[in-house]
Amino acid sequence: MEFLTSGKVKDLYNADENTLLFKFSDRVSAYDVKFKQDIPRKGEILCKFAEFWFNELDVPNHFVKRESDNEILVKKMKMLPIECVVRGYFYGSYISRWKKGEVTIPEGTNTTMAAKLPTPIFDPTTKSEHDIPIDKSKALEMKLVTEEQYDWLEKTSIEIYKKMFSIADSVGFILADLKLEFGILDGQITLGDSIGPDEYRLWPKDTFEVGKIQEAYDKQLLRDWLTANGYQKQFDDARDAGQEPVAPTIPDEIVSKMTQRYVTAFEKLTGNSL
Repeated sequence: MEFLTSGKVKDLYNADENTLLFKFSDRVSAYDVKFKQDIPRKGEILCKFAEFWFNELDVPNHFVKRESDNEILVKKMKMLPIECVVRGYFYGSYISRWKKGEVTIPEGTNTTMAAKLPTPIFDPTTKSEHDIPIDKSKALEMKLVTEEQYDWLEKTSIEIYKKMFSIADSVGFILADLKLEFGILDGQITLGDSIGPDEYRLWPKDTFEVGKIQEAYDKQLLRDWLTANGYQKQFDDARDAGQEPVAPTIPDEIVSKMTQRYVTAFEKLTGNSL
């Protein structure tokens, strides 16, 4: 099988004329920085989450089958150069962008951190090494998608978020936001890439509290540790100086906790044991 490329988490192989093999690794990245340490079982969980969500969602997707604990086969398609982010809660970078006047929120929105938004908001970005938030006019100006495609992506992404939110809610979780990717397959917009804890924020309902940093059952656990210890600022300063950020060593406690929470999230959401 021909090796094609390595992403932040997945290795891609050319399976045949029509399909690719995604091999999920235990690698982890945050704030566009790759870490030397692995998160045990992460690849297996991301792989099995991808299978679960693709089978659960009633939307055309590129999933074919799971080949092993960390490999899936998917149909080849032309990916759209846009990442479809849906936000259900006022959290993360969305807050700082709002404070800078870069986004407009509905009138009457509760701007307390982690407050639920009146309705889910479509907040797409470019698809690049460092993603840039865009709106409809910018997406059309950059010729990333057509107006018809943008409207379909907005509607469908929000519908997917609502379906996944409902599933998470039923087992005691809050799906705060979600990132999706789509491509064109046989002339039809098709859900692609993968869906798992690297693509969304997941909070337990029993510890949720508006105004507080939430307990993360996703990659946000690592981001929060980095921010609390000043590494996010170090990364930004390094990039501003034209340097490549240096990844710190992740404490064993954080590594272990990420594995435990990924396992817990998978078993509760899917009803399956690992």
